[in-house]
Amino acid sequence: MTSSVIDLKDIPTIQSVEITGDTLSVDLVDGRTIAVPITWYPRLLQGSAEERQDWRFIGNGAGIHWNQLDEDISVKNLILGQPSGESQKSFQRWLSQRQAAN
Repeated sequence: MTSSVIDLKDIPTIQSVEITGDTLSVDLVDGRTIAVPITWYPRLLQGSAEERQDWRFIGNGAGIHWNQLDEDISVKNLILGQPSGESQKSFQRWLSQRQAAN
């Protein structure tokens, strides 16, 4: 039996980003679209619609950064289906600071 092998040296870059109330979708330059639940990224989940739309490409399209939410997501992790690796302790500290600021 043969199986596909992902060559992580040739990861395509992101062409566009769309965020809805429950999904993060990215279109890649190779024509693929990857959609994942924002529940995979607790900071996105906690963010307002305005904060979720305040993003920019990083690494020439290798990832996305949300300044107001201090969140970075790479194409590699999206392709591999890896949710946020942030620890609960780190997320709770961020959430507490966020609530104290409001």
